[in-house]
Amino acid sequence: MGSIRKQTIISSLLVYVGFAIGFVNHYFYTKNGSFTPEQFGLTRIFFDFAQNMMAFGAMGVIPVIYKFYPYYKDNLEPRKIDLMSWAMLASIIGFIIVLVSGFVFQPFFVEKYQEKSPLILDYYYWMFPFAMGMLFFSVIEGFSWALQLSVVSNFLKETILRVLTSILIGLFYFKWISFSTFIYLFAFQYLVIFLFLFVYLLRSGHLHFHFKISRVTRKFWKKILSMQVLIYGGTLIASVAATIDSFIIAGFQGLTAVGIFVFAQFTANVIQVPQRSIQAVSSSFLSRAWKDKNYPEIHRIYSRSCINLLLMALFLFGNIWLNAEEGIKVLNIQDDYLSGLNVIFILGLVRIIDAGTGLNAMVINTSTHWRFDFISGVVLIGLRLPLTYFMIKNYGIIGSAYAELIAYATYNFIRYEFLRRKFNMQPFSMKTLYSLILAVAAYFICQQAFSSLGGWMQIICNVIVFSSIMIAGVFLFKLTPDAMQLYDVVKKRWKGC
Repeated sequence: MGSIRKQTIISSLLVYVGFAIGFVNHYFYTKNGSFTPEQFGLTRIFFDFAQNMMAFGAMGVIPVIYKFYPYYKDNLEPRKIDLMSWAMLASIIGFIIVLVSGFVFQPFFVEKYQEKSPLILDYYYWMFPFAMGMLFFSVIEGFSWALQLSVVSNFLKETILRVLTSILIGLFYFKWISFSTFIYLFAFQYLVIFLFLFVYLLRSGHLHFHFKISRVTRKFWKKILSMQVLIYGGTLIASVAATIDSFIIAGFQGLTAVGIFVFAQFTANVIQVPQRSIQAVSSSFLSRAWKDKNYPEIHRIYSRSCINLLLMALFLFGNIWLNAEEGIKVLNIQDDYLSGLNVIFILGLVRIIDAGTGLNAMVINTSTHWRFDFISGVVLIGLRLPLTYFMIKNYGIIGSAYAELIAYATYNFIRYEFLRRKFNMQPFSMKTLYSLILAVAAYFICQQAFSSLGGWMQIICNVIVFSSIMIAGVFLFKLTPDAMQLYDVVKKRWKGC
C-alpha cells in the first residue's frame, strides 16, 4: 500500500490546505458584517444545482474512464486511445440537454421558490456556466485519476478553486464589488480550473483526441455502454440523494436556513478529507487489481482503508465537536449559526460511518459487479427522498441530518454485506472497537477537564490533549500497520538529512 499511502498523504495535505483556505472563506461568509445567511445559502444552491447537472450531463462516463482505461493503456499507443475523446463528446451532448432542460423547467423553480427563496430566481441562469465548468472539470478529473495524476486535479479542485473564491469574497467583503458582481464572477470558477487542467494534460502529452474507433472500443463497447447506462442511473441517484436537502430546506424554510445547514455541513465535511484523497488515489490501483484478479490486494486495500479512515475520522470529529460551540463564539461568527450545532454532531456521525466502511463504493465500482452500485443507489434514494422531505417539513434542518444518518447507515451496511457475502471481504476486527473506545475515552477526558475554561484556552487544551491521546493510542495498541510504517519512513528520512 506504499504507493497509495504516498499519494494519499500528498493529496490529503493539498486537500487540507484547501480546507484551511475554505475555513477562511467560510469565516468571512459567516462573520458579523459580511454575507447574510441567505446570501451564503445561495452559494450552496449553486453547488448543489451544479452537482445534479454534472451528474446528468456526464452521461455516466466518469467511472467508465477509470474502469476501462487500463485496457486501453495495455493495448494501444497513447495517441490512439480514443476513450477520452468519446467521454468529452458525451459530456458536451449531456450539457446541451441540461441547458435545454433548464429553460423548460424554469417555471417549476419560480413556483417552488418565489415565496421562500426568491434570491434563487434572481440568479437562476447564472447556475448554468457554473454547472458547465463542474461537468467538464469532473470528466477530465476522472481521466487524471486513471493516469494516477490525482494530486494535480486535487490541487486545482481543493486549493486553487478555494483561492479563487477567497479573492471574490475579499472583493465583496471590502465593498469593492456588489453581491451581484460576486455571483457573476463566482459562476465561472470551475471553468477556470477546467482550463488549467485541460492545458496541463495537453501540454504534458497525456491528453490526446483520437476520434477513430479503436480495436479496444470495438471489443468492449457493449460492456462500456452497459456499465455507462447503469452507472448513469446510480450517479444521478447518488447526486440527488446528496443534494436534495438544500433544495427542500430552501422550499420550506428559505435560504437563511440553508446557510445555517451549509455551515454545519462544511464543518462536518472536514472529516471526509482523507476519504476523498484516498478515493482519488485508489481508483487506478483497484481497477488494475480487479483486471489482474489480485483479490488479496483488493482485500488488503479495502481493510486498510476501513481502519485508517475510521481513525482519521474519529480524530477529526473529536477535535471538531469538543470546540465547535466555543469556536463560533471566539471567532465572532453570527449567532444564527449556533442553531446548527446539533446538525454538526449528527452529520459528524454520518461521516464517521461513511469513513469507517472504507472504500466499499470504489471497490464495487471498479469490479465486474459495478451494477450493484445502481441497486444500492436505488435503496439510498428510496430512503433519502421521503425521509428528508418528511423530517425537514416536521423538524427543520435537524430533521435533514437525521434523515441522512438513517439513509447512509443503511446504504453502507448494504455495501458492506455485499462485499462480505460475494467476496468474503470482512474488513473489521477488534481494532475497530478499540479505536472507537479510544476516541470516546479521549473525548470525555477533555470534556471533563477543560469545559470550564472557555475561550481560546479551552480550545487549545482540547486540541493538544485529545490529539495526543489519539496518536499515542494508535501506536500503543498498534491499531493500524500504516502508522508504524509511516513512522519508520519519516525516521529514516530524518536520519538521512
